[in-house]
Amino acid sequence: MIELILMQRVDKLGQMGELVKVKPGYARNYLLPGGKAIRATKSNLERFEQDRVQLEAQNLKRREEAERVAERMEGLSVVLIRSAGESGGLYGSVSARDIADGCTEAGLGVTRSQVQLDAPIKTLGLTTVRVELHPEVLLPVIVNVARSPEEAEKQARGEEIAREEEITLEDELVAELGAATRE
Repeated sequence: MIELILMQRVDKLGQMGELVKVKPGYARNYLLPGGKAIRATKSNLERFEQDRVQLEAQNLKRREEAERVAERMEGLSVVLIRSAGESGGLYGSVSARDIADGCTEAGLGVTRSQVQLDAPIKTLGLTTVRVELHPEVLLPVIVNVARSPEEAEKQARGEEIAREEEITLEDELVAELGAATRE
């Protein structure tokens, strides 16, 4: 186990300034390169304590900015047009990069690492995704995956696309049967 000082809040680990013990791989591959933590040496502890007030003030300022952006962008919906099969399964998937690009087009500049997507989206429909503007500020973004802009509008209104297609197919079958029985 390696002892580290957290430089920012890390989910399921701790708050800024806390001393934590983590496995070497987690420290080496995620926390240290991302600037989320520093090694807990005597010199680093002393330097952190000297700069603590300044670091906390910077963190507070960044969090307030992120909260203002979150208020302004609340209810953001991103429409992504993709080709899909009749059952609603996508040919391919929607990744964090696609969502980040869609958010950027909508006026919210985010990187793909800020998009918290548990698994790629592989079906049509509405999905809520979290965007991390700051370690303490999460913005829910609605991702609307559809075959066409018209379908996206229907999904946004809450209409069921698949059901409409079934009704249309049933009407066509009834019309064909009716024509066949008249002949």
